[in-house]
Amino acid sequence: MDEMSWGPRGASGDTHSPSQGNKCNDPLLKPSLLASGDDIESTGSDTDEDDSNGPPSLEDVGVSEEPQVPGEDQQGSEPNTSEVSEETQSAAADPDSSDKPDEEWLQVLGNELLRKKVLIAGQNEEPRPQKCQNVTVRLKMSLEDGSEVEEDSSLTFTVGDGDVIQALDLCIQLMDPGETALIISDAKYAFGCLGSTRPCVPSNATVYIEIQLLSVKDGPDIELLSGKERLLQSNMKRERGNTYFLRSEYVFAISSYDIALNIINANSKVEFSLEEEQELSDVKVKCLNNLAAAQLKLEHFEAALKSSNAALKHQPNNIKALFRKGKVLTLQGEYTEAIPVLKHAARLEPSNKAILVELSQLLRKQSEQRTVEQAMYRKMLGDMAIPPVSSPSRFSWNIPWKWLFGATVVAVGGVAVSVIVAART
Repeated sequence: MDEMSWGPRGASGDTHSPSQGNKCNDPLLKPSLLASGDDIESTGSDTDEDDSNGPPSLEDVGVSEEPQVPGEDQQGSEPNTSEVSEETQSAAADPDSSDKPDEEWLQVLGNELLRKKVLIAGQNEEPRPQKCQNVTVRLKMSLEDGSEVEEDSSLTFTVGDGDVIQALDLCIQLMDPGETALIISDAKYAFGCLGSTRPCVPSNATVYIEIQLLSVKDGPDIELLSGKERLLQSNMKRERGNTYFLRSEYVFAISSYDIALNIINANSKVEFSLEEEQELSDVKVKCLNNLAAAQLKLEHFEAALKSSNAALKHQPNNIKALFRKGKVLTLQGEYTEAIPVLKHAARLEPSNKAILVELSQLLRKQSEQRTVEQAMYRKMLGDMAIPPVSSPSRFSWNIPWKWLFGATVVAVGGVAVSVIVAART
């Protein structure tokens, strides 16, 4: 899947990108930060099978043409930015200059991998952005060779929700309103070893970001959101989690799904229509299924089982939830509990090869387990019920004859003593 605008916080693994078409000479598209386009299903990536008929790993992963960023066609520039742009271009063209000790550079994490430099000071009297607040920024991103890969005059995101790369999420909390800064981020806090197709960033690339903080606002009160607004917000976070999942960033994916579920489960002071309630319930089940998939990847079996059960509570015949629950129980060695779950899924979709294969493997494992247990019980019961039999030996009667001979000698001696005593008397 092609990455959405800004992609995730950075890939730490050495996996390959799900998309095979990462061509930087393609026309640069600028999709919405939080929308992933039309929904399709990605098959079988959380199973051990290569069958395309299996239950999908995620619910509704979008890969189609992506909408344009709001304000993409706006070519106007912000006031007092020409000098900033020149300085940014100079820093990007001469990356070695940024490595020189400079008191103006802030080591954000103290590891030389993420640096921030104030270009134009902001309003110190205004509070800096906090988590869960919505910020709007103007930014321009370029690579070490000075080539520009992304520009947005009005980008809005929620601080701390993982909507943007980690470099932005961290540095924006260190900026004053109105401030313009230059951020230099290692690939670890940008697009990682996978890179990105939109924006077109190669793997393991250092990025230079010129950013201006335009506004800071508190996030909306979830309890006052309408059904449509709550549905939109939860879908945005779910789709962001899907992007993280496809990049094998399962911890960040879990965080995004949790945020989406918190939006759905929050109390409401607004009445929802029956249709809106049903749509929210459907999104909730999708989030729970995807959450279980991510937890299963991290081998958090109890958490994955809990998420699958929560999905089945809303939709008892949900194939994905049944399949994943059966898989979790199988991995936990609970074959007796897993078999009826997978059989139920097989009855609902008898043509699903992935379910049939998983069920067949499970029955084979149960049969092997019973064979081992029976052999063990037979050995244990046999050892206790049958006394040990020793092999016959030519000395097997030595001890009884010795006792008999001794008894005979004692008896004869006793009779002789009696006779002698009687004679003397």
